[in-house]
Amino acid sequence: MKSFARVYTPSCGRGVIRTSNVDFCVDEILGFPPDGEGNHILLHIEKKETNTDWLVQQLVRFVGVKAVDIGYAGKKDRHAHTKQWLSIHMSGVTEPDWEQFNTEQYRILAVHRHRRKLRPGCLQGNHFELVIRDLDVDWSLLDARLQKIKYSGVPNYFGEQRFGYNNLESAKKWLAGNKSKIKKTQQSIYISVLRSYMFNCILDYRVREKNWNRVLGGDVMMLSGSHSCFVAEDHDALLQQRLSEQDIAPTGPLCGLGESLVCGEAKALEQAVLIPYQGWIDALVVKKVKQRRRSLMLFLSDMVWQFEPDAACMKLSFTLPAGSYATVVLRELIEYKNAQRSVNAI
Repeated sequence: MKSFARVYTPSCGRGVIRTSNVDFCVDEILGFPPDGEGNHILLHIEKKETNTDWLVQQLVRFVGVKAVDIGYAGKKDRHAHTKQWLSIHMSGVTEPDWEQFNTEQYRILAVHRHRRKLRPGCLQGNHFELVIRDLDVDWSLLDARLQKIKYSGVPNYFGEQRFGYNNLESAKKWLAGNKSKIKKTQQSIYISVLRSYMFNCILDYRVREKNWNRVLGGDVMMLSGSHSCFVAEDHDALLQQRLSEQDIAPTGPLCGLGESLVCGEAKALEQAVLIPYQGWIDALVVKKVKQRRRSLMLFLSDMVWQFEPDAACMKLSFTLPAGSYATVVLRELIEYKNAQRSVNAI
């Protein structure tokens, strides 16, 4: 897979992430209060060395429900220390003693009644607390880079986790072969991978052209903190000011069915980049996957860092909106190695 362009160069040095699970902590932010009543239970669960799918199966056995009765807003892998929200539809089910569910790997932090099932993407965001070790860096350059990112953001690429080890190649083979032989859940993964890769290609082009953080004529702009969009008819100084204040950002396509709002210069750019992928887009249309827009810019909040040069490590914390990746922040700082997977930044 191609290496997507970075904004901030040169790299500040090298380091290692996920030396242990507690070096990569993630806390989901719901963004809404539990209802306090209803047929669903909201569980706030702290877990380690446990992925979401496996945790769901433990809840299925403990509560006596079906997997379809359990909802979550996002999946978390096992190579992290995470706090995650899950919902369970409890109609006709006797509520258990939740204390009996706790183990060394996971424990319930809070239990609330709620009216609705949690659905993928319903989070407000995630708060990250990271420790990067074995750092061989220019510390002054790293501090200046962090200051720049705090106020200017980074490209909102889909991170390496979206593509896995071989998902892109598998998705290409799926398009070229018999699609009926693949389960729906796997098809959904392949569709996400293809859309994510095309989005990254457009963002990569705009980074190289140094306009990923500029308003182009015809850009579809997204309001920060929401999915509300509007079209920038031309190069507007006021819009550029709002962008610099992190109030709005230009978007790129998650390709699929439907007419896009993008027009003018921005449309011509997107069409040119997507020419090699028209077959993918046609397949998405046949599958009736609706197109969407995604911000090209990723703004961080609550960003704090602490250097420990004698220990060759750094503590870094920040909050990201749902659907964004901590690793795309790290790749703008250093060349990093993932100790858990031996995967380098792409």
